[in-house]
Amino acid sequence: MSELTPPGYVVLGLIARHGAMTPYELKTRVEESVEYFWPIPHAQLYRIPARLAELDLLREEAEQTGRRRRVFHLTDAGRAALRQWLADPQTPQPETRDPGQLKLFFADLGDPADVVALARRQAAQHRHWLDLYRSLRAGLDPTDEARLMSRARILKLAILHEQAYVDFWESLASDPHRLDLD
Repeated sequence: MSELTPPGYVVLGLIARHGAMTPYELKTRVEESVEYFWPIPHAQLYRIPARLAELDLLREEAEQTGRRRRVFHLTDAGRAALRQWLADPQTPQPETRDPGQLKLFFADLGDPADVVALARRQAAQHRHWLDLYRSLRAGLDPTDEARLMSRARILKLAILHEQAYVDFWESLASDPHRLDLD
């Protein structure tokens, strides 16, 4: 299924986990789950299910009355595509587009005090994310078997990731002249 993009797999995965959904319900599920590490523009979440239905990976059902919402159901082919994707350990290289890292790369061209200011600001931003992820982890519902394992794992990774950023930026803020080459 090489024509599928990561957002397509997000849609398949969320419907596989939570059952049939409207695009609005998909948007809500993305906001509470993968958006922290894989943001998807909301407009895409209204287009992707229709495209997946054209590929017979989802089945669209339009309500006949009321708001006439479009509800998307996972097909057997969609479940197979999702399982095939999950079974493949290969992934593309991660993409890092971090404006703080970009500024740090060119910091030697600016005022030395700018490095300290940048480091303090970055440490504060990453502390915010670290606190958020710790809060989300503390709020996991141990009875929600459908989401507990996936959320616990991704939150552990997020916490470790943000802690590393906090440690780095705080260290840089406290001693901007220290050169760590080891």
